[in-house]
Amino acid sequence: MENMSGLQETLGAALGRRYSENAGRIYELAAPLTDTQFWTKPFPFGNSFGHLVLHLTGNLNYYIGAQIANTRYVRDREREFTERNLPSKADALQRLREVIAIVQAAIGKQSPDDWSADYSAVGTECSNRLDIFVQCAAHMQHHIGQMIYLVSELRRQAGDQQ
Repeated sequence: MENMSGLQETLGAALGRRYSENAGRIYELAAPLTDTQFWTKPFPFGNSFGHLVLHLTGNLNYYIGAQIANTRYVRDREREFTERNLPSKADALQRLREVIAIVQAAIGKQSPDDWSADYSAVGTECSNRLDIFVQCAAHMQHHIGQMIYLVSELRRQAGDQQ
């Protein structure tokens, strides 16, 4: 059992660190953006940085919050991309901080047997809890790549206007 305990600690620490680093990267990228830039779609396609934050917040609230931490969150995925009643940048990032705390707490509560527990949710083919924690972290990284591109374009456009 000692080996399982060590694996449990290693796994929890690695996942917790990944979520902290992903969130930190999002806050770092968002920091120089004005509220207007945060919600601006710099291309006729795609999303704004802010809508991606709403999407990641909804994703984590549903797949980990509701399904594992039992928060009773009800997801409206379409609204994550179309929300017109925009919160401030600070409020959107605060909601992300709150769900990251839920994810971190859920990671900390997993026992060795919990990682392999059956998992199912609408919109995913993940079959166990470890799989959904890894999938959601990878999903964050995918959107961080998009955020990097959006910030670069917003800076380019701001430079063109000066």
